[in-house]
Amino acid sequence: MIEVGIFDGGSVDLPFHKTPSGQRVVDGTLADVHAAAQRVSAAQVRRAVLAERVGFDYYWLTEHHFGTEGAELSSNPIQVGTAIAALTNRIRIGQLANIVSFHHPLRLAEQIAILDNLSGGRVEVGLGRGYQSREAETFGKTYGSTVQDQERNRSFHLEAYEILIKAWTEESFSHQGEFFNLPPSYVKWNHAQSIAFFEEGGAGPDVNDVFNIAPADQYSMMGPPISASGTTLKQLSVLPQPFQKPHPPLWEPLNSERTIRWAASQGLNGNFIFESDRALKPKIDIYMEQTAASGWPNGGEFKSGWDSNKHRGVSSGRVIHIVDPSLSHCNADLARESQLFQWDFYKPFGFTAILAEPGETPRMDVDVTAEILEEQGMLIVGSKEHVIEKLMGLKETAYPDGDFMVNMWFESGGTSPESVEEQIQFFGEEILPELRNNCGGSMERPDSTVQLVPDVVSLLA
Repeated sequence: MIEVGIFDGGSVDLPFHKTPSGQRVVDGTLADVHAAAQRVSAAQVRRAVLAERVGFDYYWLTEHHFGTEGAELSSNPIQVGTAIAALTNRIRIGQLANIVSFHHPLRLAEQIAILDNLSGGRVEVGLGRGYQSREAETFGKTYGSTVQDQERNRSFHLEAYEILIKAWTEESFSHQGEFFNLPPSYVKWNHAQSIAFFEEGGAGPDVNDVFNIAPADQYSMMGPPISASGTTLKQLSVLPQPFQKPHPPLWEPLNSERTIRWAASQGLNGNFIFESDRALKPKIDIYMEQTAASGWPNGGEFKSGWDSNKHRGVSSGRVIHIVDPSLSHCNADLARESQLFQWDFYKPFGFTAILAEPGETPRMDVDVTAEILEEQGMLIVGSKEHVIEKLMGLKETAYPDGDFMVNMWFESGGTSPESVEEQIQFFGEEILPELRNNCGGSMERPDSTVQLVPDVVSLLA
């Protein structure tokens, strides 16, 4: 079987040019970038609605901030996902990823749970650590986690993950850790209604597990009843909990062996946004080896690479630009150049390391060209037949013993909204059916029972 998604990074739709120094930059002013960013969220919602209509299984958004370069204008995947949920009823709505260190974990737990409920259980949750100092130092410092201290960032990520699971799966809980004590030990909550609910004995948790009941506090006896007491709160309940039980599927962006092994050991799915066909297979093997060594957490043994029935494994990604006489906006040269615009942004973060083939030492000084990206299979530009051939080659190389999970990337810097939507529609109508036929079909996804946008005609009748 095959499952196919779209990854949408929120790239700028403005044209760009090459500077004398060789950098590709947006044509226009910072005000133009601001205006383009205002268009992106609506475009993402529109593209997701189209993706569902033409048969895609997933729509993935990312989280990045302050992107004046225009490569990633996607600051709130949960909020945009809520708009998508209101206008769709089948497509899975994912984040690759929420950057956990930018959020209080309880707020993140609430927001994801709300989206899962509003979508009728269609959320896929990506949990990332972040890598860009401009945003990570700005947001992460609030919670004591920044990427300029990688080990501290990793420790925060692990603790926040533990809190998310508690919030989604336990009716009432506490947490004492390095970064968070939940609730804080000094929270006074002598609330008569709260205490009475648990004192009756039918609520579930015992009242003494939730409260530390104490006499009046002589230092605050003149205050309101809630704080004019020594009674403190020992546990919290996060409301609502997710629609999906025990919680939505969790995903970790993967690259290093350390992260691959951690995700596999915890039963998390993984996503490789870019890897060559040949480099992907050894990394999938590491994931499967660690999963087996960890006792096949989260549902038992599953097919190598991806198992559609068990919804377990790893996904991969490819940048696609279809060239066909029926398409009004296709431009192979622009598609290649726009990927280099993206790489001018990614390269300073060390992304060229993923261009190394198995056994090669990663290099940071690689001169990234479209030829290299196409040769390694990361960028696919060409006819319908060429796209199908390359995607099936990825399947045969990296997923020979399992099902196939792959995400398409259609938008990149300088690509017009019309071109992106035309590519999505052509792929869905002309390529997806052939891929499904070649791979033995795909999962049937029932419509959600939750209807956020009612039938206006019926409403007014």
